[in-house]
Amino acid sequence: MTESNTARRTVLAAGAAALAGGTLAACGSDADKTAPESGSASTPQAAASAQGQAAQPLLKSSAVPVGGGTVLKEQKLVVTQPTAGSFRCFTAVCPHQGCLVNKVENGTIDCPCHGSKFQVADGAVAHGPATRPLEEKKITVSPQGEISLAQP
Repeated sequence: MTESNTARRTVLAAGAAALAGGTLAACGSDADKTAPESGSASTPQAAASAQGQAAQPLLKSSAVPVGGGTVLKEQKLVVTQPTAGSFRCFTAVCPHQGCLVNKVENGTIDCPCHGSKFQVADGAVAHGPATRPLEEKKITVSPQGEISLAQP
């Protein structure tokens, strides 16, 4: 019975390791495939960081409507396009009580908890109870239209 438990744990550990490897590989992007040929960086992520670019895109610019925005719940971010070709990114965490904003419509980023609204152009409070704006995050937009967080 001890050998059976040991064998089961070995199989489970191997399966978990394989799953984690598969998950990590699935998180790659087309940007990972365009590492410079100079050989100065050992991984595509290191190459992207060395070039001052984000390693993994958040979304395509085509997914962000002009005058509106897209909430990225998993990343706790909201990306807006106040005017054509102008993109902004803010935290999706409302400064009032920490709820996540859930939609962008009619020129505002809206929090469902207490009704706070923020301007898509600059994250400023359009309607309280929030008294502070959404925190802005720096982003880059690649020539291919991929929006990524800027590297510090």
